[in-house]
Amino acid sequence: MQSLAYIPSPSEGVWHLGFLPIRAYALMIIIGIVVAVWLGERRWVARGGTPNAVVDVAVWAVPFGLLGGRLYHVITDYQLYFGDGRNPVNAFKIWQGGLGIWGAVALGALGAWIGCRRRQISLAAFGDALAPGIALAQAIGRWGNWWNQELYGRPLDAWWAVKIDAAHRPRDPKYADIATYHPTFLYESLWCVGVAILVIWAGRRFDLTHGRTFALYIAGYTVGRFWIESLRIDTAHHVLGLRLNDWTAVIVFLGAVAYMWLARNRRDEEVVVVKGAHAEPVTPAAKETPVPAESAEPEPGAEPAEPAVAADEAASQSEDKPTASEPPGPESTSPAPGAETVSKEKTS
Repeated sequence: MQSLAYIPSPSEGVWHLGFLPIRAYALMIIIGIVVAVWLGERRWVARGGTPNAVVDVAVWAVPFGLLGGRLYHVITDYQLYFGDGRNPVNAFKIWQGGLGIWGAVALGALGAWIGCRRRQISLAAFGDALAPGIALAQAIGRWGNWWNQELYGRPLDAWWAVKIDAAHRPRDPKYADIATYHPTFLYESLWCVGVAILVIWAGRRFDLTHGRTFALYIAGYTVGRFWIESLRIDTAHHVLGLRLNDWTAVIVFLGAVAYMWLARNRRDEEVVVVKGAHAEPVTPAAKETPVPAESAEPEPGAEPAEPAVAADEAASQSEDKPTASEPPGPESTSPAPGAETVSKEKTS
């Protein structure tokens, strides 16, 4: 069965530059990481954070996230790498696909905690700034599944179905003649873009701080992952009729919602400025020293100012002694009529 209109799959997902292979799957992951760091840095600086702090923390978070994503995939799909006819070495071939978002977020958060602790900034504030960027990174990274022709859904006869080559179809013989399937990679990519927009809007509208923006991203993603996971037909472990990732989505969703509720009244200060980042060193030459009044040069055209004590003494002498041009007399020793009254009025 094949629809007349469908989304074609790429015939090649690897290009070679000499001896260096350029893999589309890895390229999608790298582009997603760059977008997440770029947007996270802009949001971090916009809320008053120290510039480049997101990049510094990402140096820890990204490797931990990649390791966690791969570990989760290998552990939950161990049958693909261990057992009869399997090669455990393939577990290290990350470029062939296989990153579990749950492990990536969990171990990536550990790496972020280490980075934030080293920079002495708030982990919750860092998560809030990075949340929409992570959602966009997932939206971009999902296109790596398209390049690898993997993680598609049930058969679909519609114009938006994705065509899968025979070599990449399920081993079950009933799928041998079915060429088009649900493009679950596209569903999740579009869903993650919507989550990113929701997180940005809600974070501003409701002032979601102290990790609540990040929790909203987690809750929003898990809702979409639950229904998208139900469409997939790739090999997976089932518990009580549900795929393992469905149960994980439910548990993580409840945890994210519970955190948002418990942190709803938090108003304590979040540290977003790296300690000493804006402090300018003060050198001895930069310190100001008081200049004595005697050494201060008068401005051009201005008479030199005398010390206050000398001015008081001169004023006292001018009142007690007659001037050289005016001989002493009764007028100089007795105040003029009304002078005392004027003096008292001036000092009252």
